[in-house]
Amino acid sequence: MYTDSHCHLDFPELSSRLDDVLAQMRAAGVSQALCIGTTLEGFDDVHRIALSAPPEGPRLWATVGVHPDNEGVQEPTVADLVQRAARARVVGIGETGLDYYRLGQRTVADMEWQRERFRVHITAARTTGLPLVIHTRAAADDTLAILREAGGFGHRHAGGGAPVQGVFHCFTETREVAGAALDLGFYISFSGILTFKNAADLREVAAYVPLERCLIETDSPYLAPVPHRGQTNTPAYVPLVAQQLASIKGMDVHAVAEVTSANFRALFARTQVDRPAKISTDT
Repeated sequence: MYTDSHCHLDFPELSSRLDDVLAQMRAAGVSQALCIGTTLEGFDDVHRIALSAPPEGPRLWATVGVHPDNEGVQEPTVADLVQRAARARVVGIGETGLDYYRLGQRTVADMEWQRERFRVHITAARTTGLPLVIHTRAAADDTLAILREAGGFGHRHAGGGAPVQGVFHCFTETREVAGAALDLGFYISFSGILTFKNAADLREVAAYVPLERCLIETDSPYLAPVPHRGQTNTPAYVPLVAQQLASIKGMDVHAVAEVTSANFRALFARTQVDRPAKISTDT
């Protein structure tokens, strides 16, 4: 069974027909999906969807975070994230990270608010012990620098506490960036972009990343894989990402589905229980 490690079921393209989306997931063999928070204002909708999954499946989970590209929204504090992370079925912090793609007339120096927001999420992940869901676009050097500055990834940090892990979602960066993320203990998640004709370089990165550190996702409603490119994406299409990854790895698609689902369970360990874990509220 397949796992979509990153989707946006609260976005109107999917929330308006959620019953159909869930039925299509079941028919496609997609057994679980992670619904990603992008604003504090929208978190209750994301959480409600995660809680509303029918008993027959698929199972849905949620994260809490504020997307780096969202401006004019409530700025999160560590306490905001920690409090929401304590709710049932919330299993990660993010998506968070850096996005310099739409600088416009601004400079990288002007984006300090993004970097500070990222640091808030890292602290919340450290406080809760939950993994980070990282978005990085045109900002890989700074993303990695802040992670290295924070420390504590893949091992216990100097201040004590559990090691922090996470995933670089919808990965489109270079092999060198992938290697740096792996060195920090992160997983790499591939989306429908992996199937695009012009994504040969990304397929080379996917060949490099060990399957034991791979996740698959749709980032739906965006980035529908071939042959649905240009259409509204849905978690039911994540098997097409798995098929492409299987072709790259020279493996059976069912083996890819099994390993990537196991990777998801290992990273988002709270998915293995239906109640929130006890976490510290010290910030």
